[in-house]
Amino acid sequence: MNDPLDKATSKAPATLGEGCLSRYDPDDLSSEDGTEFPGAAELWEREHADSAPNKE
Repeated sequence: MNDPLDKATSKAPATLGEGCLSRYDPDDLSSEDGTEFPGAAELWEREHADSAPNKE
């Protein structure tokens, strides 16, 4: 019987570990994996500026 997942057009990168410790294998990742998010640092600062404790 053929594996129905062989027809998938994309595949997840290899993983290391099991369960809660499972993570993508850095050696299997390439520039084609992931996303480009150049504004991440600015968004983080904006979202956490109001939640920072005041030092008075």
